[in-house]
Amino acid sequence: MNNKRFVAFVIKLILFTLVGSFFAWSFKSGYYQLIIDDSEGFLFLLKQHINMVLLSSLLAILLAIPMGILVTRPKFQRLQWLFMNTANLGQTIPSLAILALAMTWMGIGFKPAVFALFLYSLLPILRNTVAGIKSIDPDLLDAAKGIGYTPAQILLKIELPNAAYPIMAGIRTAVVINIGTAALAYLVGGGGLGDWIFTGIMMRDNSYLLSGAIPVTLLALLADQLVRLIEKLVISKGLRQTVTISD
Repeated sequence: MNNKRFVAFVIKLILFTLVGSFFAWSFKSGYYQLIIDDSEGFLFLLKQHINMVLLSSLLAILLAIPMGILVTRPKFQRLQWLFMNTANLGQTIPSLAILALAMTWMGIGFKPAVFALFLYSLLPILRNTVAGIKSIDPDLLDAAKGIGYTPAQILLKIELPNAAYPIMAGIRTAVVINIGTAALAYLVGGGGLGDWIFTGIMMRDNSYLLSGAIPVTLLALLADQLVRLIEKLVISKGLRQTVTISD
């Protein structure tokens, strides 16, 4: 184990110890009793939270990946700045402002919350799709053309498989961001675990606050690991190692 890995291991060990100690202290203090006492309400809010994240993330995937492919085609490369800047706009506007705009247009409830999360998810997936496709070695593309591959075959057999790792990294980033941001859906009546978080803040009640915040944190960690597992199942180790794009 080299020095960098040793330092990283020590830092991880300290962080895990601190987090574990916090969980043990809060559990011993009875801050999670609300989850047991009102398990039906907790499961209802959890289901709302997951549904918001799944629907908004799925919509973002269905739009951002085809959009990323489109703007990397020679005919549409001139429009790449327009698509990227539009997606950037959705990411740079504060999440509260997006929620307010969505609420003005769509009213209150589940729909504006999903729409706001959808906008927030677009950029990481679009950016990584474009970066992944553009990072492919031109010699590899020339070789594919040389053996008679059509543009569709090049896309399906060369570009998408080689760009799969950064695309999955973008999806992972979008999903994890979505899980945390979905807590703000409470402000537009969208439900989710944000209900308990904001109730805890307003009432200064740690039981509500932690019973909402900790499951959101665990959900984000679980989603991150789940997408990483999917990456390992669908992308070969060689491709993961050769791609250096940061997520």
